[in-house]
Amino acid sequence: MPTFTAPDGTRLAYHVRGEGEPLVVLPGGPMRASAYLGGLGGLDAHRRLILLDLRGTGDSAVPADPATYRCDRQVDDVEALRVHLGRERIDVLAHSAGGSLALLYAARYPRRVSRLALITVTPWALGRPATAEDRLTAARLREDEPWFDAAFSAFRAWLAGEGEGEPDWSVVAPFFHGRWDDTARALEAATDEQTNAEAEARFLAPDAFDPPALRTALAGVDAPVLVLAGEVDGGPRPVLARLVADAFPNAAFAVQPGAGHYPWLDDPRRFTARARAFLDAVPVAGPTPSA
Repeated sequence: MPTFTAPDGTRLAYHVRGEGEPLVVLPGGPMRASAYLGGLGGLDAHRRLILLDLRGTGDSAVPADPATYRCDRQVDDVEALRVHLGRERIDVLAHSAGGSLALLYAARYPRRVSRLALITVTPWALGRPATAEDRLTAARLREDEPWFDAAFSAFRAWLAGEGEGEPDWSVVAPFFHGRWDDTARALEAATDEQTNAEAEARFLAPDAFDPPALRTALAGVDAPVLVLAGEVDGGPRPVLARLVADAFPNAAFAVQPGAGHYPWLDDPRRFTARARAFLDAVPVAGPTPSA
């Protein structure tokens, strides 16, 4: 298991899957170990996935200062990984909450990103989180599913703040998946074990983001960007994910039919084909990276 050292001395780990050109992968959760990403539906057959375990997750060390779990405080961890890999520029793929980290990285180090794929990314960092109505609107698309009635009732109650604590995830989790099968159940069953709960609460702290400044910075990012949404995902719904694409001058937006929050599980072939078409496109000429 390869490791490198963050600027504050924290030892960080990453996992390598596949061969070929490297693709740095930032996991979501927030603050879930990268193991849940697997091979991204077979994308590891075409690219060498560099799956980062964010600080305090998976095989990465717990930092001395818990305040460094905050999203903006982890941007330089990604830059340290780029330096460790010896790459002038990196292709980056980010899933879900990892997209907030990717947005901040692209804003701070725009000349270090060659391509950026953002998978089911909610524009938290741009000041637009998914609302309860966003999630319920998407959930209603599933009314023909056999599990819908019980799941929708529990989901709606949770979003309304009724009851105490989290809902029964075995009941409401189907709303996050285009296909509620054994693979989806296994991913959900591993959530608690793979997630750093303390870090999860700190990662999306409001102080981590300055939406107006971020929009200004992203408008100057020349790298090609793909924003991929799931048709039945509620966080983000496609209309919300499009706001992420709109923040960049050179972004493509796509919606994967029938997909939820984990499109590489719902239709691996379709997901891999779309990701490859973007990542393998002829590079766009740009300025020489500078320090």
